[in-house]
Amino acid sequence: MEDWLSFAADDTEAILHGRRRQQELLQALKAKGEGPVSYWQGQGYSRDLMRRLCATGLARWSQRPARTTNILPSLARDEAFSLTAEQQQALRVIGSDERGKTYVLHGITGSGKTEIYMQLASQALKKGKQVVVLVPEIALTGQIVRRFLRRFGDDVVVMHSQLSQGEKRNNWLRMQNGTSHICIGARSAVFAAAQSIGLFIVDEAHDSSYKQDEAPRYHAVAVARQRAAYYGCPVVLGSATPALADYYRALQGEYVLVELKERVGHRPLPAVQVVDMRDELARGNYRVVSDALLTLLEETLAARQQAIILLNRRGFSTFVMCRKCGYVVKCDTCDVAMVYHRQAAHLRCHYCDAEKPIPTVCPSCGSKYIKFFGSGTEKVEAQLHELLPAARIIRLDQDTTSRKHSGDRIIEAFRRHEYDILLGTQMVAKGHDFPGVSAVGILSADSLLNIPAYWAGERTFQLLTQAAGRAGRGDIPGRVIMQTYAPDHYVIQCAARQDYRAFYDQEVQFRKELGYPPFQEMAKILVQDESEEQVWRKANDVAAALNSWNQDHGDEVAVIGPYEDVIKKIRNKYRVVLSLTGKDLTAIKKAMQHLPACWQTGVIIDIDPM
Repeated sequence: MEDWLSFAADDTEAILHGRRRQQELLQALKAKGEGPVSYWQGQGYSRDLMRRLCATGLARWSQRPARTTNILPSLARDEAFSLTAEQQQALRVIGSDERGKTYVLHGITGSGKTEIYMQLASQALKKGKQVVVLVPEIALTGQIVRRFLRRFGDDVVVMHSQLSQGEKRNNWLRMQNGTSHICIGARSAVFAAAQSIGLFIVDEAHDSSYKQDEAPRYHAVAVARQRAAYYGCPVVLGSATPALADYYRALQGEYVLVELKERVGHRPLPAVQVVDMRDELARGNYRVVSDALLTLLEETLAARQQAIILLNRRGFSTFVMCRKCGYVVKCDTCDVAMVYHRQAAHLRCHYCDAEKPIPTVCPSCGSKYIKFFGSGTEKVEAQLHELLPAARIIRLDQDTTSRKHSGDRIIEAFRRHEYDILLGTQMVAKGHDFPGVSAVGILSADSLLNIPAYWAGERTFQLLTQAAGRAGRGDIPGRVIMQTYAPDHYVIQCAARQDYRAFYDQEVQFRKELGYPPFQEMAKILVQDESEEQVWRKANDVAAALNSWNQDHGDEVAVIGPYEDVIKKIRNKYRVVLSLTGKDLTAIKKAMQHLPACWQTGVIIDIDPM
């Protein structure tokens, strides 16, 4: 809270006769009306003087929520850009909404989606409405906040998990009492208090981080659509790579499809080269960085331009193994290999954050033949320093962004060209607009393809396309190197061509043939327990209850399982899974609310698993 001083009444009875300083303060208050006590102290008036003036009844002392201080420096205001013909059409279509529809804004990378967001927000503000803007990563809030601050000034508040409780409450109250009209934040910002919302914008709407897998479980896009229905306002799902289900609904007419097929200023998409890492090995190159990527980085540095390197694995080595007996160092509470982090000089579990010292001898056979395998961002950073000693390199991953605002500081330092190469996990691929970046390198482009999930191809295409789209957004043409062991895979080929529709047509056909979403609904039931015997008993109870209901209702739903989860144990709890698929799961979802087996401790129901 913040102390405020306000004008109350004129000194008609000469109460302040002989009190020159109080008379001066009263006149200044009358001219200004009100202001924070800190402001009046800055004008040379003491707190004691202000309190004595308030004691006369001529001024009022009160407390108000203090406005949070934005970490960004003061920014010059900007004006709306001249829109391209495609942007103007998109603005007309969405801006004329009167029925609260959902719009899939499919714009290729660099097509100017953010400018459309801001002009739509401006239209909502002119109607006296408020706007909620969602972004997938906390690290991205600084960038989009900067754009909105330039346009809308102090009308913008930020909401995300790294704010203090006081900052969250302050911004919440500013939206609730209508003193601010634009709220920008990660998924939890969808719950922002508001007097009257006129627009929801979901940037990078395909991103899986919009779904929260911890209680309270929700998907921010679903919540946004539900709140928008209450206010009768539109929802804009913006992305260069829309979620396949959203694009399908748009083509079916459930959503409205709006497309931007050209970059602003007719800038070309970056030229993409796919490098087969099998050939690199055949030539004796055992580095993580291919010869082609090294050449591209050298040319980029020589031209005083910038580059982004994506590797979606943090740490130095992905596992530690004994070469004599094959023992792999695993977490004590999770059934996963521990990752070596060289900077912290220990092994860490990426599921429970447990740490272990690095073994000098094998815990199993006593051998000293301990070897580090695999590569993470730390290892690539070390390798790049060896290959390019003059390059200024900065890393952006979960290890370097744990402190408050650290992600935004890294991004801004890179934007100011204090660094030449930005290396990181998927954080570097999401929505960044760096005019100086002319080169992008994608390491292990096919790593997500091997995940045993129906969405593996979609997630891979989205990550590769988004990463490639960071290049060539300024006046310099972009070049991209994709390193892979599966160069002929249709996902890699479509991503290299930046061809979303070709990918969609092929992927949606596979989904249709195999009965995956959006053609059927899915639910996943995860059962957890510290006892392996108990977890199977609970899972079998759930399966029996669901199968019994299913038989009574004509086997409408396929109940698959129980079966062991991909990771058998996390945080000392064994994991067993059941899957449900069907054209419509509404009836069985209602039934699960009343089945005792589904209410056992450790049973988690995940609708539309991602």
